[in-house]
Amino acid sequence: MSHALALRRNTLSAEVLPESWLTNIGLVLVGSWFIAASAQFSYQFSFSTVPVTGQTFAVLLVGALYGSKLGAAAVIAYIAQGAAGLPFFAQGHGGIWLGIATPSGGYLFGFILCAYIVGWFAERGWDRSKWIMLPMLLGNAAIYIPGLIWLHRDFAILGIPISWETTLDYGLWPFIAGDLFKLVLAALAVPAGWTLVERFRMR
Repeated sequence: MSHALALRRNTLSAEVLPESWLTNIGLVLVGSWFIAASAQFSYQFSFSTVPVTGQTFAVLLVGALYGSKLGAAAVIAYIAQGAAGLPFFAQGHGGIWLGIATPSGGYLFGFILCAYIVGWFAERGWDRSKWIMLPMLLGNAAIYIPGLIWLHRDFAILGIPISWETTLDYGLWPFIAGDLFKLVLAALAVPAGWTLVERFRMR
């Protein structure tokens, strides 16, 4: 196998599925659709312009299962399909104006950072134990960097500038508890997958 093909080295997906361009393309598409499906589990707070969705869980899981490059590619594919008009964003929205050019658009690009960070650590064995929770926490925090900057600037562009304190009230504090819950679920799921694979090998 050439080094160029080895995009999923040491990841759980590489243990289960053969490494090839065809498999990798299929995984990118399936990962992007999984993220799209998770986006439909959404709730809109009355005091915030950013919806709560299941996307964070899906992005953490895809990053851990696929590795850095393929995980980031799956998120990029998700964003591209949504931007093209497919109803992949929260609440079934699609297109640039209803999906990306919104106050929550920056979080979509934060997902790319998250998947890459979690995948990088997964490639180095962190996904085989509960300690994958630490890279997932780091990846989750990375989502908020472009997310909050975008949210703050979006209000300024609309002519209703808000303070950074208000930005945090809209785009950070309401989501911490839910993100921690989704993070714990993802951190438990991946090591459990490795356990199942190892038990299957022992038979």
